[in-house]
Amino acid sequence: MSATERLRVVFMGTPDFAVPSLRALSERHDVALVVTRPDAVRGRGKRLQPSPVKAAAMEAGLPVLETRRVDEGVVSRIADLAPDVICVAAYGAILPDELLSVAPMGCVNVHASLLPKGRGAAPIQRAVLEGDERVGVSIMRIVHELDAGPYCAQASMEVGERTCLEVMESLAALGATLLCESLDRMLSGQACWTEQDESRVTYAAKVEKAEMFLDPNDTASLNRHRVQASLDAAPSRLRVAGRGVRAMDARVAGVDVAPSSVLVQKGHVYLGCAQGALELTRVKPDGKREMMASAWASGLRGDSLTWERI
Repeated sequence: MSATERLRVVFMGTPDFAVPSLRALSERHDVALVVTRPDAVRGRGKRLQPSPVKAAAMEAGLPVLETRRVDEGVVSRIADLAPDVICVAAYGAILPDELLSVAPMGCVNVHASLLPKGRGAAPIQRAVLEGDERVGVSIMRIVHELDAGPYCAQASMEVGERTCLEVMESLAALGATLLCESLDRMLSGQACWTEQDESRVTYAAKVEKAEMFLDPNDTASLNRHRVQASLDAAPSRLRVAGRGVRAMDARVAGVDVAPSSVLVQKGHVYLGCAQGALELTRVKPDGKREMMASAWASGLRGDSLTWERI
């Protein structure tokens, strides 16, 4: 088989991050089946909705299998399709060892970190929360241990001022390109696999909501990272003048504000932290729509305003 031939692919993925990979594969190869997690209650409407991958697969006219567990029946169905390779991107469940040997080219995963750093469930959000300057993706073989397989390609990008959601979107596109390039190299026999250095392994556990709450006892920089890493599932929240609010965007400011104090000045809202000050630029007060902090500031009155952890 040459590098220009179309592969028979089974794709496994669930969230938005996986959609660019599915679309790229469907343009260049024959996707025999898309495996994804079942419809679930998603978004603010609290309605049962298909996964982003299912929606993309249906739009492209691709066959879909929804399952919470990859059991013996699922493995058998995939094996019957005789795929050349199984491609995975954020599927959301552990894959059994029996599946790993079904395809001649194995199971290849788009993992959103520069392995061996960031194994686990939340590598992008963790990286942003920890203030990493660069993030990336790795194309790795799936093995028995979590995210421990060798990788054949990596690519990185600067985080800069991007929000976590913006970083995810950029890495998803980067991963899709890297996946297709890696399959080409695998076909031509030019893929070089690098075993991970176990001494450099770190894990990116799921981010809990409480980790994202802004705290006046922390530095302005740390609180800024919380805002930058904020997602709907784990938003950056605080309490100002006794009322809950979500910080949608913020920046470290060179203003002198006492810790726990709030300074409202010419439409700007500054929060005093243990070190430095944080300016809120966009907010969503509880029970209200998202707005610019300058509009919200008009309702903040008083000479001794304070803020606290939610």
